[in-house]
Amino acid sequence: MSVAVSSKLNKAVREQYLKLPQGGKVQATYVWIDGTGECLRSKTKTLDFEPKTVQDIPEWNADGSSTFQSEGSNSDMYLIPAHMFRDPFTLDPNKLVLCEVLKYNRNPAETNLRQTCKEAMDKASSSHPWFGLEQEYTLLGINGHPYGWPENGFPGPQGPYYCGVGADKAFGRDIVEAHYKACFYAGVTISGTNAEVMPSQWEFQVGPCEGIELGDHLWVARYILHRICEDFGVVATFDPKPITGHWNGAGCHANFSTEAMRKEGGIKYIEEAIEKLSKRHQYHISVYDPKRGQDNSRRLTGLHETSSISDFSAGIANRGASIRIPRQVGQDGCGYLEDRRPAANCDPYAVTEALVRTCILNETGN
Repeated sequence: MSVAVSSKLNKAVREQYLKLPQGGKVQATYVWIDGTGECLRSKTKTLDFEPKTVQDIPEWNADGSSTFQSEGSNSDMYLIPAHMFRDPFTLDPNKLVLCEVLKYNRNPAETNLRQTCKEAMDKASSSHPWFGLEQEYTLLGINGHPYGWPENGFPGPQGPYYCGVGADKAFGRDIVEAHYKACFYAGVTISGTNAEVMPSQWEFQVGPCEGIELGDHLWVARYILHRICEDFGVVATFDPKPITGHWNGAGCHANFSTEAMRKEGGIKYIEEAIEKLSKRHQYHISVYDPKRGQDNSRRLTGLHETSSISDFSAGIANRGASIRIPRQVGQDGCGYLEDRRPAANCDPYAVTEALVRTCILNETGN
C-alpha cells in the first residue's frame, strides 16, 4: 500500500511526550479555511490560561500570501476565533479554534463565507432552521490511487461495498472509527457513519445543528479527519468524482427543516420549500461547489444515484432526484427534506445559507 513516510514513525515514542505535564499552559490550535475555499490550515499558539469560551481566545494573524489569500507586500490576515472545540490530538486542556479570516481592512476574505451565512441565520432564527449534512469522502494512498484498490487495476463492481463488512469490502475502517471517537471528544455533533457505494468511500453525518452551528461543526470534523489520516499515512479527498467511469461520486447531502416542517402537518411546508427550490435551481448549483458548478458537473449526471445538473426534480424516497423526501417523512406527514445536490467539497456555510435564503427568507433570482 502507498502510505506517507510520516505514518511509519513510531507513534509509541510520541506518546511519552504527549503525557508530559504542561505547567498550566494551554495549546490553542487555530484552524482556518484558505484561499481555495476547500483546504484547511492550522497553527498553534501557547496560552497562559485555559479559555472557557471562544471570546477568551485572542485574535491572531497568518501569512495570507502563503495561503492564496493576499499579496506578499500586504500579507497579514486576521484570524478571528469563532468556535472552540476540545483538541482530540493533544487532549485537555488544549483547544481547537475554528477561525474566520479577515483581510487587512477587516473585511472578510473571499473564501470566508461564514459572515454572510450568520447574517442569514440571524434573520431566519425565528423559524429555527435545522441542518444535517452527510459528508462523503474517499480514502486515497499517497500516490492518489484509492486506498485498498489493486495497484494496477480495479476492484469488483459496486454492489457489496455499501455498509459492507469484511476485509474484501471495507477498506480503512480504522480511520473511520478513530474519526468518530475523536469527533465525540472534540464536541462535534457527529450523528453517524457508514461505508459508501464505491469501495474506499465513506460517509459521516453531522447534525442536527441549528443555524451557523452546522458549518462550524462540519469544518472541524473535516479538519479532524485530515489529521487522523496523517497518522495513518493516507489522504482523504472530498473530490465529487474522484474516479471516472461506473463509480459513484461523492456528495454532501443536506437535510433541512424548519420548526413548521417538523410539526404535525409539516409536509405542507416541505412541499412549499421544494416549490421555491425548483425556481432557483441554477443559483443553488452555483453555490454547491467551490467552482460554481464545474465540480458538480462531473458528478450530477443523472447516473449513480444522482440527478441531472441541468434539471430539477423531487420525489419520495427517490435517490435520483434533486430533492428527496424520505419515505418516513411522507408517511408521517412531517419532518425534513434532503437536498442531494451539494458536492462533497462544498462549503457548508454556502449550502446552509442558500437553503435559508430561498426557503425561509423567500429570496428569488439566480
